[in-house]
Amino acid sequence: MTHTATAPARGARRHAHPALILLVIAGAQLMVVLDGTIVNIALPSMGRYFDKSQTDMTWALNAYALAFGGLLLLGGRMGDILGRRNMFIVGLGLFTVGSFAAGIAPNFGLLLAGRAVQGIGGAIASPTALSLITTEFEEGKERTRAISVYAAVSGAGAALGLLLGGILTNYFSWRWVLFVNVPIGVVLIAGAFLYLHQSERLQGRFDVVGALLSVGGMVATVYGFIHVAHSGWGNTQTYSVFAAAVVLLVAFVFYEAKVAAAPMMPMRIFENRNRSGAYLVMFVVGAGMFGMFYFITFFVQGVREYGPLKTGVAFLPVAFTIGITSQVVARLLPRFGPKPLMIFGTSCLTASLLWFSTVDVGSQYPTKLLPGMIVLAIGMGNLFVPLTVTAVSKVQNTDAGLASALLNVGQQVGGALGLSVMTTVFGTAARNYAADHRTELFGQLVKAVDGNQQVAGQVGAKLGASTNGLSQQDFDKLVGTLPAQYKHGLEAFYAGPYHQFTRELLAHASGKGFLMGAAFGVVAILSAVVLINVSKKDLPTQASPELVAA
Repeated sequence: MTHTATAPARGARRHAHPALILLVIAGAQLMVVLDGTIVNIALPSMGRYFDKSQTDMTWALNAYALAFGGLLLLGGRMGDILGRRNMFIVGLGLFTVGSFAAGIAPNFGLLLAGRAVQGIGGAIASPTALSLITTEFEEGKERTRAISVYAAVSGAGAALGLLLGGILTNYFSWRWVLFVNVPIGVVLIAGAFLYLHQSERLQGRFDVVGALLSVGGMVATVYGFIHVAHSGWGNTQTYSVFAAAVVLLVAFVFYEAKVAAAPMMPMRIFENRNRSGAYLVMFVVGAGMFGMFYFITFFVQGVREYGPLKTGVAFLPVAFTIGITSQVVARLLPRFGPKPLMIFGTSCLTASLLWFSTVDVGSQYPTKLLPGMIVLAIGMGNLFVPLTVTAVSKVQNTDAGLASALLNVGQQVGGALGLSVMTTVFGTAARNYAADHRTELFGQLVKAVDGNQQVAGQVGAKLGASTNGLSQQDFDKLVGTLPAQYKHGLEAFYAGPYHQFTRELLAHASGKGFLMGAAFGVVAILSAVVLINVSKKDLPTQASPELVAA
């Protein structure tokens, strides 16, 4: 569809130095990118506060990822039609309000609602931020410099989020990983209102129906897998939810291909085999990356008993390795082409997840976790640039933004769906492990209370009813309601057999989750081998804004 301008660009309310304008745009991108890792570090603390299991806490990530990935294309279209500055401010406003709502959340439902609003705001602000660079900076050195800063901020945001998330959670509260966005968002909104220029508005239509169908289908799919993790496959609700997901996703594809006058995801974008292969690889890679961050976060805090700050520092080598490797790969790409780099990257990803699948309660960070994290980071660094280049090669200029944006969609949606599948495997393994060791653990509990079956039954029922395991404080309260003669034995049971049981259960189930991630990695390798066949002469000769930012 051809777009035409309906209104000329208007000037900013106040003139500002280009560096200040870039600070506003890059600051918004930093806030959105930072949120992807800063919340991850705080998830175990959130789970303890809301008494939610590791399986339940996936929703704190997926609520954001599904809203962000599902509405990203619609958000970009809104900026084109309603004005980029206007929608940039709206996106920042929603992100800020969502952060505040999630930060004050007294219950888990409001936390998820706030995270979803954050995702909607990010889906509007992120694509308009990159587009605003083309509005605010003249083509040439000035624009190239601005895009380079934008890209550097995007990369640094992940590392900064890990460190900041650890500091805020460790010294303040998990709520501050959300509250930190509020003052930043207010300042950026004021800066955008005063200093950014209004872009021209284009004629077009919104594909609201397509957005609702796609998001509904993805949410139903994720909910189905999380429900399996809790209740297993022998449940009619599970099959009903999956059936609804299939209907919604099939309806989405049909609507985009046959009905929509202005589809947000036109099917022509998938006609190129290499581009479709790049999207599939990124979809699977997103699952592996989300799963690695998620499961290792809970592993190091639950099994290795790291605090939030130490957890954040433990992840820093991953962010730095990805950044350095990506720079090297960008220089190797013209010489080797995308395919060898993708195969190497997906092989590293798969090998690292297989390595992680062998973790146990004695796995140490320097000898087990760090080597696997470095290999995974090298793999990721070998994928981002080749995937982006492949996605935008031989694409029409009018579809360049869409082609690169779909990679981001694939990463977010793949991460959400992949994490839900890995969590299903984790939950099933945890239930099976608990069932296999329940008798042994109860026997040790009976010994701790001198053979009193009634007291042991009371304590066992309380331990079994707790979703996230009883905290030391809750256990002490429980012991205080029982006869004093059992206090010493129960305290020894909690610090010894019960504590060891929970650590072994978490390590065992995490290993099974990582093994499922490795299966995704095999799919990524096969996709790269079979579908990717782009030649070096087909690579873009000039760096588009989307490519440089990637």
